[in-house]
Amino acid sequence: MLAQQRQTAILDLIRQRGGVRVSHLVSRFGVSDMTIRRDLEVLAERGLVDKVHGGATLAGPGSAEEPGFAAKSIRQQAEKRAIAERAATMVEPGMAIALSAGTTTAALATLLSDVRGLTVVTNSIPVADALYQNPRADQTVVLTGGIRTPSDALTGPVAEAAISALNVDLLFLGVHGLSPRTGFTTPNLLEAGVNRCLIGAARRLVVLADHTKWETIGIATIAPLEAADVLITDAGLPAEARTAIGEQVGELVIVEAG
Repeated sequence: MLAQQRQTAILDLIRQRGGVRVSHLVSRFGVSDMTIRRDLEVLAERGLVDKVHGGATLAGPGSAEEPGFAAKSIRQQAEKRAIAERAATMVEPGMAIALSAGTTTAALATLLSDVRGLTVVTNSIPVADALYQNPRADQTVVLTGGIRTPSDALTGPVAEAAISALNVDLLFLGVHGLSPRTGFTTPNLLEAGVNRCLIGAARRLVVLADHTKWETIGIATIAPLEAADVLITDAGLPAEARTAIGEQVGELVIVEAG
């Protein structure tokens, strides 16, 4: 296969999935890691993809464009892990908590298998899968029904009705973007509605957002920044952003990645 043909095939895959890993492309096309990285560099120079750690995603998302879960999962992996580890320290035995959809909340779910008597409410298929893979007899996982989105979230009136009947101690909310003007946002209108229901069901709101979410704006506002009791982010957040966010959220927590 010629380089141009391979690059076209790679771009088609990225358009279908939202993102791909270098390792998957190496296996699929039977070429070296370096060859695939050169192909991605060519596509990135043409403005067709964004190179991220370990792979590539589609370039230039608009406010209503929603990357798939697989695409988002290869971005800022170290930062998301550090944020999830800090969030896990807030979870105590016997709590009822909610985890929204998102790759950082999915990372948090993998860290909760040792918490006794925990009840987890979620509208995220990957979050539920992570908890089911390490089951505890004294843990309860409540997965809402609903309409599935590209982020593997369950949304719509079924999900909203299920959540509205519940009460939880903590909500760990993943967001697409945040800014002082627009607050916490998402590119999916249905997901915004479910997230508002999750906020309404929670005694405290903990937002999990790596530094790349700063000044990223989705089409729908979930809540203003001041709605967050705690915002956990990473040290990549610029100084001016720390000042602006710190003036509005209840507590700003900065973690070091890696």
